[in-house]
Amino acid sequence: MFTGIIVELGTVNAIEKTAEGARLSIHCPKIIKDASIGDSIAVNGICLTISEKRRDTLYFDISRQSLNITTAHLWKIGDKVNLEPALRIGDKMGGHFVTGHVEDTGKIISKTPYGNAQKIFIEASEGILNYTVEKGSISVDGISLTVVDVNTNSFSVVIIPHTYKMTTLGYKNIGEPVNLEPDMLAKYIYSFVNKFLLKDNKDKSLMITLQKSGYL
Repeated sequence: MFTGIIVELGTVNAIEKTAEGARLSIHCPKIIKDASIGDSIAVNGICLTISEKRRDTLYFDISRQSLNITTAHLWKIGDKVNLEPALRIGDKMGGHFVTGHVEDTGKIISKTPYGNAQKIFIEASEGILNYTVEKGSISVDGISLTVVDVNTNSFSVVIIPHTYKMTTLGYKNIGEPVNLEPDMLAKYIYSFVNKFLLKDNKDKSLMITLQKSGYL
């Protein structure tokens, strides 16, 4: 489990395709100090397990499935990646609960100044937008962000100067893909409510209550 608060910007040293997926090495002199083999690290929002540790470099194995559904298959030597160690008991909860299970990828479609910040619109699938609400949370490349606008095929977030400087969003250009993970609480609520809204569901009590309360 993670919080979406990026601890370090790592640099891809190497990524090699294997029969099972890929072998990744990342230069990360900061987080490696407290890292151990077997620990989980979120790399651009993807939960990966440390398989090897050498000097200031961590090594990971990426499954074929993760390569297929995330931006990992596009990474190349020299790319910057967001890094966050797994949440530990006693750690501050600065963002929101992030599992590291990327749901889909989106595409940056605009970046515009917003006061001293940047407003970014991201094109996303219906599957992502179903769980996305204004003022709700979403993980973009592992960064915990607050949703500002939700449209039919996109949503927007505002990036403060610190986040823009200390994460990959400062390096991303229009048209580039990002990993997306919706708020896990939104997913559970959406799934739960949908079960009671199915036409063949005999128990309509929840639906009626929600309608009377103005939620539907």
